[in-house]
Amino acid sequence: MANEEDDPVVQEIDVYLAKSLAEKLYLFQYPVRPASMTYEDIPHLAARIKPKQQKVELEMAIDTLNPNYCRSKGEQIALNVDGACVDEPSTYSSKLMDKQMFSSSQTTSNTSRYAAALYRQGELHLTPLHGILQLRPSFSYLDKADAKHREREAANEGDSSQDEAEEDVKQVTVRFSRPESEQARQRRVQSYEFLQRKQAEEPWVHLHYCGLRDSRSEHERQYLLCQPSGAENTGLVKSPSEYLAMLMPPSPEEEKEKPVAPSNVLSMAQLRTLPLADQIRILMKNVKVMPFANLMSLLGPSIDSVAVLRGVQKVAMLVQGNWVVKSDILYPKDSSSPHSGVPAEVLCRGRDFVMWKFTQSRWVVRKEVAAVTKLCTEDVKDFLEQMAVVRVNKGWEFLLPCDGDFIRKHPDVAQRQHMLWTGIQAKLEKVYNLVKETTPKKPDAPSGPVGLVSGDQRVQVAKGRAQQNHTLLERDLQWRKAQARAAAVLPGVRVKEEPLSEDGEEEDGPMATAPGGGLHSRLANGHPPPGCAPELRAFVEATFQRQFVLTLSELKRLFNLHLASLPPGHALFSGISDRTLQEAALAAGCKQILVPFPPQTVACPEEQKVFALWESGDTSDQHRQVLLEIFSKNYRVRRNMIQSRLTQECGEDLSKQEVDKVLKDCCVSYGGMWYLKGTVQS
Repeated sequence: MANEEDDPVVQEIDVYLAKSLAEKLYLFQYPVRPASMTYEDIPHLAARIKPKQQKVELEMAIDTLNPNYCRSKGEQIALNVDGACVDEPSTYSSKLMDKQMFSSSQTTSNTSRYAAALYRQGELHLTPLHGILQLRPSFSYLDKADAKHREREAANEGDSSQDEAEEDVKQVTVRFSRPESEQARQRRVQSYEFLQRKQAEEPWVHLHYCGLRDSRSEHERQYLLCQPSGAENTGLVKSPSEYLAMLMPPSPEEEKEKPVAPSNVLSMAQLRTLPLADQIRILMKNVKVMPFANLMSLLGPSIDSVAVLRGVQKVAMLVQGNWVVKSDILYPKDSSSPHSGVPAEVLCRGRDFVMWKFTQSRWVVRKEVAAVTKLCTEDVKDFLEQMAVVRVNKGWEFLLPCDGDFIRKHPDVAQRQHMLWTGIQAKLEKVYNLVKETTPKKPDAPSGPVGLVSGDQRVQVAKGRAQQNHTLLERDLQWRKAQARAAAVLPGVRVKEEPLSEDGEEEDGPMATAPGGGLHSRLANGHPPPGCAPELRAFVEATFQRQFVLTLSELKRLFNLHLASLPPGHALFSGISDRTLQEAALAAGCKQILVPFPPQTVACPEEQKVFALWESGDTSDQHRQVLLEIFSKNYRVRRNMIQSRLTQECGEDLSKQEVDKVLKDCCVSYGGMWYLKGTVQS
């Protein structure tokens, strides 16, 4: 405290961050000249840049009238570079070395710590530097002179050897080079010649140089000041020591050097120092397939199993009770196959198909996988070797036995993984055109022992069913009356009634997540179990506030992803049917729009059920309602029709931004036509 009192604050200066030139500002340094001898008064003849490489070349004039300039040397250099031929393009058109080239080199690749500052009217304006370049004279003209000299020598030797007898014809053996290996390709890519060729491929961008006192330069310098509209007041929440560490982080040389190990080797001691999520990721990426018990033993006894369960679901999928690393962990986005060169997206899809096949059976046939995925034999073999072993005359068997203990101990995790696999299966069926009849059916519930039922028991069961049916019919009648009133208020939008099965009960779609008849008892009349309705409605309201228009299939997909992010034992895992999800959407203020799909449509019934948020509370509600009325009568519409209808209904001309906002909220464009979201058929 005493030191702070002895060192009072003299002045406070506001600091602003200007971003107008953040990606365009370079700092030029001229290390071969002192700061007092600038190049400002020397004419700049040309300038060009390669933006990706941050390479700049400046062409400056040389004062040939200066008494220190040797004219004879200038003429000799021009003659050596251009030669005596006048037909070829010359470097020095005046037959005199009257200009020189300056070429740049990068001083540092990391410029995040550097900025250009401008102090004006008590304010300090900082602009981040995009690059720091040092410009030195380039002597490439000497290379041209040397090349000319070698050409002249070769021509002289050719003239002297014309009189000599021709050499005897020799037999030449033609050899074909073998395919390039991966190691040879890497060496070639890292070679100096390859790098030089890649750098030469980038074209030059020619620039117009403006001097320091030019009006254009003065105009550009104004961008170094923070613009009033972009000013942001950010309070300093760091302590002085933390702020100083951010400004001047320690250099790598000051840190203690650690022994370098191979990139694919990590000791358990080093592994324990990493966060839990990174430990799980590294272990699964290296082992590929692992039971949960083995994973816990590797992580140590002090690790919480619930945290491990939460972390392993982010990097692995459950197959036969064992955890198999996800495909996108092994094949990142920008990678490709080392065998065939196919992109990572195709590899992930093919590997997911192999994993899904192992969720259905312990055996997989390689030829069947190759025929479906259309991948080469090496790629399919890599997939199978990661998670299976080959058996002669049988195929590939899953690497580990089924871990039934884990499934019995963690049924909620197993149920969540089953739902994820259901979503993956639906995508694979669309991509690979799989026949749905080949997907395994749910095993029938084991029949219990047959016993005798008395007449009184039958009467009691009949009374209970009659009471349930009465409640079902009464609620259905109330729901139909409410829909009729809504249709009377909004005649322009038709609301489609939900279909019932032949026996009057609700149809449980694939969203029903609980097995057997217990689900029907919990979802009587399509209502969720107690304590689940608020969670479901909150999810539906938040989803439609973001998306505005969703088909039933897309809503189910988003709901499945939401379930996968919930902790084990959540109330929503008790089971949600298609009917329940639709009623939640209607209760959240949505309307079902009857889009007139064309007769030849390939959309499934779930894709033809379109729900739209009718009122969100913003100023665009009326515009969206008019748009939905248009799509209740048309499957696809042109933009000019939408704009004219909006102008007619709203009584005023809408700006392009307002129309774009409504279209972005509810529609997608394809082939010059606009469709409601989710209704475009590929």
